[in-house]
Amino acid sequence: MSKIDLISNDWVDLIFEGKNQAYGAYKLRKGTSRRNIISIIIVVVVALLAFSVIAIKKIVDANTEKVASTQVTELSNLEQKQKKAEVKKQIKVQEPEKVVERVKSSVKFTAPVIKKDSEVKPEDEIKTQDQLMQNKAAIGSFDVKGNDDANGEVLKAKEVIAQPEPPKVEENKVFDMVEEMPSFPGGPAALMQFLQSNTHYPAVAQENGVQGRVTVSFVVEKDGSITDVQVARSADPSLDKEAVRVVKSMPRWTPGRQNGSTVRVKFNVPVTFRLNN
Repeated sequence: MSKIDLISNDWVDLIFEGKNQAYGAYKLRKGTSRRNIISIIIVVVVALLAFSVIAIKKIVDANTEKVASTQVTELSNLEQKQKKAEVKKQIKVQEPEKVVERVKSSVKFTAPVIKKDSEVKPEDEIKTQDQLMQNKAAIGSFDVKGNDDANGEVLKAKEVIAQPEPPKVEENKVFDMVEEMPSFPGGPAALMQFLQSNTHYPAVAQENGVQGRVTVSFVVEKDGSITDVQVARSADPSLDKEAVRVVKSMPRWTPGRQNGSTVRVKFNVPVTFRLNN
């Protein structure tokens, strides 16, 4: 039996000999060899293209790494040159030495002298703790001492002891109680005498037998004048009116004081109306 070449179309004619070659299978088998050859060619071309792409990519990557390495080397050399140039430009500046003025000590050491008890003056005796506490001299928070004459240095310092400022007093505030209350010239007895001598019993109240005590409030100003006179506790309208009148007629008072300053102070005065039987 002779060998059959499967690539050639002879085997197709042999198989379809005596058969209907117009059938589609004959044409399909007839073109098998041609299709196989085309497929092999396509596979070879694709393989060659893939190999070429890989080879080209490797070459490009190698060139890129070489360029990057060259740039890094050049930058490194440039930085080193710049650093060397900066080091050369740096000039060492020496600060001038500070000269401390040495001042000769103002306190000279005095050798102790032994004396008899009878020769010691009272002011030279060492003070006790109680005597030091009674001393009214201001004591600072630190003292300055000298030392030897040859190399001594004196700390020149001046400490000012600040006195506490008195609390500020509001200008127009009216106080009810202060350190020094206002006073009528001559004192409380003179005030009672003034009210008795200058109060006139209203005729209407006398006819109706009305009597009682009227409490009048007022403000003693900084200059001692009387302002804001009002009836704090009423007894009768006629009695209230007379009590307000006599209070307004009072002379200037000695003003009240708070923290060393004159202030406005509210004050109350009772005015008594009593009929004699």
